[in-house]
Amino acid sequence: MPNQLLYQIALTLIPGIGDINAKALLAYCGSAESVFKEKKSHLLKIPGIGSVAAKNIFNHSVFKGAEAEVEFVLKKKIQPLFFTDENYPERLKHCEDGPLLLFFRGKMDFNASHFISVVGTRSATDFGKAFTEKVVKQLKPYNTCIVSGLAYGIDVSAHKSAMKNNMATVAVVAHGLDRIYPAVHANIAKEIEEYGGILTEFTSGNKPDRENFPKRNRIVAGLSEATVVVEAAKKGGALITAELASSYNRDVFAVPGRLTDKYSEGCNHLIKTNQASLIQSAKDIEYLLGWQSPKEAKRKVVQKPIFVDLDVHEIKIVEVLRANQPIQLDLLGMKLNWPVSKVFPLLTLLELKGVVRGKPGRVFELM
Repeated sequence: MPNQLLYQIALTLIPGIGDINAKALLAYCGSAESVFKEKKSHLLKIPGIGSVAAKNIFNHSVFKGAEAEVEFVLKKKIQPLFFTDENYPERLKHCEDGPLLLFFRGKMDFNASHFISVVGTRSATDFGKAFTEKVVKQLKPYNTCIVSGLAYGIDVSAHKSAMKNNMATVAVVAHGLDRIYPAVHANIAKEIEEYGGILTEFTSGNKPDRENFPKRNRIVAGLSEATVVVEAAKKGGALITAELASSYNRDVFAVPGRLTDKYSEGCNHLIKTNQASLIQSAKDIEYLLGWQSPKEAKRKVVQKPIFVDLDVHEIKIVEVLRANQPIQLDLLGMKLNWPVSKVFPLLTLLELKGVVRGKPGRVFELM
């Protein structure tokens, strides 16, 4: 793993190569290591990769930082989660700009239960804290993991409420795992590791700089099925998270408040402009997300048989979709070890045959 991880980290450190272009490189080259060994002429044919980006790929100075990070990860027993790994959060794979590589400290299966993000102002009121504790407790019967950002106010209240109710919780941070911000939450962070863990896309040495928080917020939004905004002013990180969740086609819920309350202005605006559904209890989440009531018997999922004539390539796509749906186009290509240019036309034919359907974000699933 260390050698493979070295190339994976190095890929994230290449100047001018963001998460979207890095995934394109993986789709065409097959692996992080292959990216660095590909011919420049081939790299230039990949959409989004120009001469400057290609030149940066061949500047191997990024390996010095990657080597240091591999050493840090192994020493601190941090779990790297690469985009193509089975244990990488499936919901983040459906976000076009989802992180290529994550670092996690704790114990968590990101694909085994419901995930709900709970966010809000750092200046939480007693009402906001009480509502957070109430709704988190109500989510326990649904086998829910609570996601938030370890900040003051609503965030830390959400984490504490989850642990109080013996629920899983994940804190997404805007810095490397060589520190905790804010520092006063260091003990809470250690406790969170026992219930879930601390997650970041930033390598060690990265400080909680201002520009890192919107990046952190997209992970909070993308990791979950829905985001609950408890209290928020007109502007702030919670509203950014809500906007990001909406852009990923995830449900957003907001707690209404009095018109005169400063930290209800953001929530009231989300509801008024139809950017969020009003939430009074976890039952609203169950209803709008179509969750099965804890009191109901488990329903058996029956795979719809496919009777249309398919060729061998189409059958292969269907087999991968059955095991991984819904799945993003680039990831489907990686699992098939086929270029996207081959996969997409076949998917189009399968759509015409009524076998698959496309969703926003180049995501596909069986009918």
